Amino acid sequence: MASEAELLARCRRGEAEAWDELFDLHYAAAGRFIFQLSPDFTREDSEEICQEVFLSVIKNLKSFQGESQFQTWLFRIAVNKARDFREKRIAAKRGGAVRTISLQAENPETGLTPDPPDMLPTPDENLMNAEQMALVRESLDQLDEPCREIVELRYLGDLSYEELGATLKLNTKTVSSRLSRCLDRLEEIARKTFLRDKPGVFPSN
Repeated sequence: MASEAELLARCRRGEAEAWDELFDLHYAAAGRFIFQLSPDFTREDSEEICQEVFLSVIKNLKSFQGESQFQTWLFRIAVNKARDFREKRIAAKRGGAVRTISLQAENPETGLTPDPPDMLPTPDENLMNAEQMALVRESLDQLDEPCREIVELRYLGDLSYEELGATLKLNTKTVSSRLSRCLDRLEEIARKTFLRDKPGVFPSN
Protein backbone atom coordinates (compact mmCIF):
# COMPACT_ATOMS: atom_id res chain seq x y z
CA MET A 1 0.00 0.00 0.00
CA ALA A 2 1.32 3.43 -0.96
CA SER A 3 2.28 5.76 1.86
CA GLU A 4 0.16 8.79 2.64
CA ALA A 5 2.98 11.05 1.44
CA GLU A 6 2.91 9.33 -1.95
CA LEU A 7 -0.88 9.59 -2.05
CA LEU A 8 -0.73 13.32 -1.32
CA ALA A 9 1.92 13.76 -4.02
CA ARG A 10 -0.39 12.09 -6.52
CA CYS A 11 -3.22 14.41 -5.44
CA ARG A 12 -0.98 17.42 -6.00
CA ARG A 13 -0.32 16.12 -9.52
CA GLY A 14 -4.07 16.16 -10.10
CA GLU A 15 -4.73 12.41 -10.26
CA ALA A 16 -8.48 11.89 -9.83
CA GLU A 17 -8.05 8.36 -8.46
CA ALA A 18 -5.70 9.67 -5.77
CA TRP A 19 -8.31 12.20 -4.63
CA ASP A 20 -10.90 9.42 -4.46
CA GLU A 21 -8.54 7.38 -2.27
CA LEU A 22 -7.83 10.34 -0.01
CA PHE A 23 -11.54 11.04 0.47
CA ASP A 24 -12.24 7.35 1.17
CA LEU A 25 -9.55 7.36 3.85
CA HIS A 26 -10.54 10.53 5.68
CA TYR A 27 -14.09 11.64 4.82
CA ALA A 28 -15.90 9.50 7.40
CA ALA A 29 -13.50 10.45 10.22
CA ALA A 30 -13.83 14.13 9.35
CA GLY A 31 -17.62 13.84 9.38
CA ARG A 32 -17.61 12.20 12.83
CA PHE A 33 -15.23 14.85 14.15
CA ILE A 34 -17.38 17.70 12.81
CA PHE A 35 -20.52 16.16 14.28
CA GLN A 36 -18.94 16.30 17.76
CA LEU A 37 -18.09 19.98 17.50
CA SER A 38 -21.59 21.22 18.30
CA PRO A 39 -24.59 19.52 19.92
CA ASP A 40 -26.97 21.21 17.48
CA PHE A 41 -25.29 19.96 14.30
CA THR A 42 -27.51 17.59 12.35
CA ARG A 43 -26.18 14.89 10.06
CA GLU A 44 -27.00 17.19 7.13
CA ASP A 45 -25.07 20.07 8.75
CA SER A 46 -22.03 17.82 9.24
CA GLU A 47 -22.21 16.69 5.64
CA GLU A 48 -22.39 20.27 4.37
CA ILE A 49 -19.44 21.35 6.52
CA CYS A 50 -17.46 18.26 5.52
CA GLN A 51 -17.89 19.14 1.86
CA GLU A 52 -16.61 22.64 2.57
CA VAL A 53 -13.62 21.15 4.40
CA PHE A 54 -12.64 18.97 1.47
CA LEU A 55 -13.12 21.80 -1.00
CA SER A 56 -10.65 23.74 1.13
CA VAL A 57 -8.29 20.75 1.11
CA ILE A 58 -8.43 20.62 -2.69
CA LYS A 59 -7.67 24.34 -2.94
CA ASN A 60 -4.94 24.41 -0.30
CA LEU A 61 -3.20 21.03 -0.40
CA LYS A 62 -0.10 22.60 -1.92
CA SER A 63 0.32 24.62 1.28
CA PHE A 64 0.43 21.45 3.40
CA GLN A 65 4.11 20.74 4.00
CA GLY A 66 3.79 17.55 6.02
CA GLU A 67 4.84 19.15 9.32
CA SER A 68 2.00 17.24 10.99
CA GLN A 69 -0.14 14.28 10.01
CA PHE A 70 -2.56 15.03 7.21
CA GLN A 71 -5.55 14.21 9.43
CA THR A 72 -4.34 16.71 12.02
CA TRP A 73 -4.23 19.42 9.35
CA LEU A 74 -7.64 18.28 8.11
CA PHE A 75 -9.19 18.52 11.58
CA ARG A 76 -7.80 22.00 12.02
CA ILE A 77 -9.57 23.07 8.82
CA ALA A 78 -12.72 21.33 10.08
CA VAL A 79 -12.67 23.30 13.34
CA ASN A 80 -12.51 26.57 11.41
CA LYS A 81 -15.20 25.59 8.89
CA ALA A 82 -17.52 24.37 11.65
CA ARG A 83 -17.05 27.64 13.53
CA ASP A 84 -17.78 29.63 10.35
CA PHE A 85 -20.93 27.57 9.82
CA ARG A 86 -22.16 28.15 13.38
CA GLU A 87 -21.42 31.88 13.22
CA LYS A 88 -23.34 32.22 9.95
CA ARG A 89 -26.28 30.35 11.45
CA ILE A 90 -26.25 32.54 14.57
CA ALA A 91 -26.05 35.67 12.42
CA ALA A 92 -29.00 34.45 10.34
CA LYS A 93 -31.07 33.88 13.47
CA ARG A 94 -30.04 37.13 15.14
CA GLY A 95 -33.06 39.18 16.06
CA GLY A 96 -35.10 36.20 17.22
CA ALA A 97 -33.67 36.66 20.72
CA VAL A 98 -34.12 32.95 21.41
CA ARG A 99 -31.16 30.67 22.01
CA THR A 100 -32.06 27.20 20.72
CA ILE A 101 -30.63 24.00 22.12
CA SER A 102 -31.06 20.66 20.37
CA LEU A 103 -32.72 18.21 22.74
CA GLN A 104 -33.50 15.51 20.18
CA ALA A 105 -30.77 13.02 20.97
CA GLU A 106 -33.20 10.11 20.58
CA ASN A 107 -34.59 11.32 17.23
CA PRO A 108 -33.07 9.31 14.33
CA GLU A 109 -33.49 12.30 12.03
CA THR A 110 -30.77 14.12 13.93
CA GLY A 111 -28.25 11.34 13.39
CA LEU A 112 -27.36 11.35 17.07
CA THR A 113 -28.20 7.71 17.73
CA PRO A 114 -26.42 5.56 15.11
CA ASP A 115 -27.80 2.22 16.27
CA PRO A 116 -26.06 1.76 19.65
CA PRO A 117 -25.82 -1.91 20.67
CA ASP A 118 -26.97 -2.02 24.32
CA MET A 119 -27.39 0.09 27.44
CA LEU A 120 -29.49 2.75 25.72
CA PRO A 121 -29.76 5.95 27.77
CA THR A 122 -33.17 6.89 29.07
CA PRO A 123 -34.96 9.92 27.59
CA ASP A 124 -34.06 11.86 30.75
CA GLU A 125 -30.38 10.99 30.31
CA ASN A 126 -30.51 12.00 26.65
CA LEU A 127 -32.05 15.31 27.64
CA MET A 128 -29.40 15.91 30.28
CA ASN A 129 -26.57 14.95 27.91
CA ALA A 130 -27.83 17.33 25.23
CA GLU A 131 -28.16 20.17 27.74
CA GLN A 132 -24.68 19.53 29.13
CA MET A 133 -23.17 19.40 25.64
CA ALA A 134 -24.77 22.73 24.83
CA LEU A 135 -23.37 24.28 28.02
CA VAL A 136 -19.89 22.87 27.35
CA ARG A 137 -20.04 24.25 23.80
CA GLU A 138 -21.11 27.64 25.17
CA SER A 139 -18.19 27.56 27.61
CA LEU A 140 -15.73 26.65 24.85
CA ASP A 141 -16.95 29.57 22.74
CA GLN A 142 -15.98 31.95 25.55
CA LEU A 143 -12.33 30.87 25.44
CA ASP A 144 -9.82 32.91 23.48
CA GLU A 145 -8.88 31.49 20.07
CA PRO A 146 -5.59 29.73 21.05
CA CYS A 147 -7.24 28.02 24.02
CA ARG A 148 -10.36 27.00 22.14
CA GLU A 149 -8.27 25.54 19.31
CA ILE A 150 -5.97 23.46 21.49
CA VAL A 151 -8.84 22.09 23.62
CA GLU A 152 -10.93 21.19 20.57
CA LEU A 153 -8.04 19.49 18.79
CA ARG A 154 -7.01 17.58 21.92
CA TYR A 155 -10.40 16.38 23.14
CA LEU A 156 -12.59 16.43 20.04
CA GLY A 157 -9.89 15.60 17.53
CA ASP A 158 -8.18 13.17 19.94
CA LEU A 159 -4.73 14.42 18.92
CA SER A 160 -1.67 13.43 20.89
CA TYR A 161 0.63 16.01 22.48
CA GLU A 162 3.15 15.34 19.69
CA GLU A 163 0.51 15.93 17.01
CA LEU A 164 -0.64 19.09 18.76
CA GLY A 165 2.93 20.32 18.89
CA ALA A 166 3.43 19.68 15.18
CA THR A 167 0.14 21.34 14.26
CA LEU A 168 0.53 24.38 16.49
CA LYS A 169 4.31 24.62 16.05
CA LEU A 170 4.94 24.25 19.78
CA ASN A 171 7.23 21.95 21.75
CA THR A 172 5.60 19.25 23.85
CA LYS A 173 6.31 21.02 27.14
CA THR A 174 4.62 24.19 25.89
CA VAL A 175 1.66 22.15 24.65
CA SER A 176 1.28 20.62 28.10
CA SER A 177 1.46 23.93 29.97
CA ARG A 178 -0.85 25.73 27.54
CA LEU A 179 -3.41 22.93 27.63
CA SER A 180 -3.33 22.89 31.43
CA ARG A 181 -3.82 26.66 31.60
CA CYS A 182 -6.63 26.54 29.04
CA LEU A 183 -8.41 23.72 30.87
CA ASP A 184 -8.24 25.73 34.11
CA ARG A 185 -9.78 28.67 32.27
CA LEU A 186 -12.45 26.43 30.70
CA GLU A 187 -13.33 24.98 34.11
CA GLU A 188 -13.72 28.49 35.52
CA ILE A 189 -16.04 29.50 32.66
CA ALA A 190 -17.95 26.19 32.76
CA ARG A 191 -18.62 26.50 36.51
CA LYS A 192 -20.27 29.88 35.97
CA THR A 193 -22.21 28.62 32.95
CA PHE A 194 -23.44 25.45 34.64
CA LEU A 195 -24.32 27.25 37.87
CA ARG A 196 -26.33 29.80 35.90
CA ASP A 197 -28.41 27.07 34.24
CA LYS A 198 -28.21 24.36 36.90
CA PRO A 199 -27.87 25.72 40.44
CA GLY A 200 -26.31 23.13 42.69
CA VAL A 201 -24.32 21.30 39.99
CA PHE A 202 -21.02 22.18 41.65
CA PRO A 203 -20.62 21.72 45.41
CA SER A 204 -19.43 24.69 47.39
CA ASN A 205 -16.11 24.47 49.24
